[in-house]
Amino acid sequence: MPVSLLGDQPFENTPSLEAKALRINLNDNIYGTFAEIGAGQEVVRHFFRCGGASGTIAKTMSAYDKNFSDAIYGKGKSYVSEERLNKMLDLEINHLEKRISAEDRAKKIFFTYANTVTTIDFAKKFKGHGWMGIKFQTEPNGPYSMISTHLRFHEIDARSQQESVGVVGVNLIYGAFYQHDRPRKMLRYLFDHIDKSAIEIDTINFTGPLFKDVDNRILSLELVKNGMTEAVMFDPDGNNLLPARVLYKKNILAIRGSFRPVTNVNMDMFTSSSSLFYQDEDVEENNTLNIFEITLSNLRSNGTGFIDEQDFMDRAKLLCAMGLTVMISNFKEYYRLVEYFSNYTTKKIRLSMGVSNLIEIFDEKYYRNLSGGILEAFGKLFFKNLLVYLYPMIDPDTGEVVDSTNVRVSSQVKELYKFFKYNEKVVDISDYNKEYLNIYSKEVLELINNGKDGWETMLPEKVSSLIKEKNLFGYQPDKSKRLD
Repeated sequence: MPVSLLGDQPFENTPSLEAKALRINLNDNIYGTFAEIGAGQEVVRHFFRCGGASGTIAKTMSAYDKNFSDAIYGKGKSYVSEERLNKMLDLEINHLEKRISAEDRAKKIFFTYANTVTTIDFAKKFKGHGWMGIKFQTEPNGPYSMISTHLRFHEIDARSQQESVGVVGVNLIYGAFYQHDRPRKMLRYLFDHIDKSAIEIDTINFTGPLFKDVDNRILSLELVKNGMTEAVMFDPDGNNLLPARVLYKKNILAIRGSFRPVTNVNMDMFTSSSSLFYQDEDVEENNTLNIFEITLSNLRSNGTGFIDEQDFMDRAKLLCAMGLTVMISNFKEYYRLVEYFSNYTTKKIRLSMGVSNLIEIFDEKYYRNLSGGILEAFGKLFFKNLLVYLYPMIDPDTGEVVDSTNVRVSSQVKELYKFFKYNEKVVDISDYNKEYLNIYSKEVLELINNGKDGWETMLPEKVSSLIKEKNLFGYQPDKSKRLD
């Protein structure tokens, strides 16, 4: 008998942790194992304490010692990693299937929950993080689907962090069985009975037959929208990435934009900045990450204040098709972006931007929330090993090319700008295509929407082809049906 998708718990109510665990235990079909490393057995504890666990829990274990963990799951590069989590899930499911008779298997829906966690150290320097996931069926002898997620702790004592693991773990297991048909809502329910400030969920992946229609990039966006994390990343194949892993000890080149759509200007800025960066000592392809970053404010740039998910996916598909790594962040101010990168790397950081973005950086109104104002922000921005690569613009009034030598900033911050320019923190991009300076993505989008010609030459050839092939950004081949 398959698990009921809705059951008797309305979504308007929030079941207690005990109620969630008990509902799993009282389902005669659900049967599985718990394997927890590094933070005790906090998740399974909830299932034992609520009662009725004997028919649900086949085995619980904690291969805490590294030698035992290696002997059971095999050696790996890291004990707290997605690789280790996947090994744990695969092995425990394999054990279930081997040790339960075919007759009993016909009545059971198998699952394995696993986590591998490191909590805060004694010096309270590293707050800790962990992976958790569940591999599960929804009908006997059916295929397996999987949900995996990465947590970062913000609490300052190990016991609280362990308790947080227990709460999120129960929510994950309950959600897998009773909320898997609505994964975006399930994301929010992972924070049931826990303060959002206690933990951060910065990566989540839904895989398997149950989630064949789920795009994990949309779920990444949901994490940022819901305040569950401040930034998410995905690779050119559209797979969610763990920021801490891909940024760790890397040189970083970041380009911020709306990319609606990505234009020749964006790609010229990228290639020119890359050429500059790779001239630096110790900057090579294998130790450098190029990132195209979109902020939530840019995603809301359509004027409605809401995020059009189809519009977001159009941008994501184009950027991924160009072989680019994409970041979605809630960092409206550049200094916050640099602070975020600095959490994971001490290598070189470069921001590539246009003149208009540089002028915004020197606008004091963005720093009124800081006690030290713009000086505090710039201390955070330029304290690290950071440079700005500046892409020029055409002055619409004079036709003059504007770069770092003739840009006009507010008189109140003119001397501050001179200081950073004098210290070579702003580097002009000189190898640019002047023909591209009159290209603006907003005008390109209007041409596409209104069925006008000529926009194709303003975009990389691959981008133009994809827009036409997939009807992105409102493009319709029949002009009479195109958007007004």
